Amino acid sequence: MASFVPTSEETLEDLRRYTEDRLVDVACLDCLAQVRVKKNSEHQTSVQWSAEARSACQEFVRRDQRPGGRDVHKPCTRLMASIDDAVRAGDVPVGAYDGY
Repeated sequence: MASFVPTSEETLEDLRRYTEDRLVDVACLDCLAQVRVKKNSEHQTSVQWSAEARSACQEFVRRDQRPGGRDVHKPCTRLMASIDDAVRAGDVPVGAYDGY
């Protein structure tokens, strides 16, 4: 159960802006898993995975099969390379706007 459920229109708009604004679809150049990406700086990358993308990622599938499962904080190296390529191509803008 959520400990805080926003109800005011301003808070809901802030939540929407934080979780949805400027997200760009990026497909892994290897497995074609499609995720949503936002980069607020050169060193920060937000990635939103869908269940479909997680199941398509062969690196995650291999890691999930290891004893103890997959370290959820370790990214897919192939997807990160695909995101870097998208940034270099100008498909993923870098920099926060209005704090988001």
